[in-house]
Amino acid sequence: MKWTSRTATLLVCLAGLLFSAGALAVPNPFKSYQPDVVVSDPYIEMRTGPGRGYPVFYVAGQGDRVTLLKRKTDWFKLRLPRGSFDTKEGWVHVSQLEHTLDLDGNPLIVPKTGMEAFTARRWEFGIGGGAIDGAATINGSLAFNLNPYVGVQGEAAQILGDYSDGYMGSISVFMRPFPHSRISPFFNIGTGYIHIQPQTTIVQAEDLNDEIVHAGFGADLYVSRKFMLRMEYRRHTVLTSRDDNEELNQWKAGFSIFF
Repeated sequence: MKWTSRTATLLVCLAGLLFSAGALAVPNPFKSYQPDVVVSDPYIEMRTGPGRGYPVFYVAGQGDRVTLLKRKTDWFKLRLPRGSFDTKEGWVHVSQLEHTLDLDGNPLIVPKTGMEAFTARRWEFGIGGGAIDGAATINGSLAFNLNPYVGVQGEAAQILGDYSDGYMGSISVFMRPFPHSRISPFFNIGTGYIHIQPQTTIVQAEDLNDEIVHAGFGADLYVSRKFMLRMEYRRHTVLTSRDDNEELNQWKAGFSIFF
């Protein structure tokens, strides 16, 4: 397997870009401003901390105007201005904000986080590495999920072998039988194109350009925030113009951000 310093540097740079994009994709929705909202439920319970184990110390009533300060997982810290010397700050579960209204009378839209966002994700962007029949690969992918069970992905891979280099592009359909699990298995089928360029200076070797089809399986592991880890195996069939087709085994792993 051919891992050069240039390959390692490229992977580090791609990983840096991926995590930077993930950080930008999940900003604190109340970091730069503090939106005021109006309680429309009969009441909401304010707790001393972000968890049901913390005691309720105050109850805000219907029509009260509160300020959203920050979010911690599924808990929001609120400020209830009652006067110069009677300001209350406490934590409320997201479920109690479902019917809260903004100052224009519209329902408050609470961004999904955690497993809920993982299950409902639409777009994925990933990078990773692996091996295909002993040659190292660097992979980049972009996926769109039609629903939690079915998605479509496009992928490009650079192949770095000891005796030949090349690249591969493919498009796949993913099927997830258990999308609500933290470890979500999947199956995929697809087609694509592979180009192999032998490394030789003795004779002029012929470049190989062939269509490929594949089937595979793997799993997505939700890590945190907008990040997940993907591990995958694919069995490629190279549709050559020669008498027989070739079979290639590919293993790969990498990180993705999702939206």
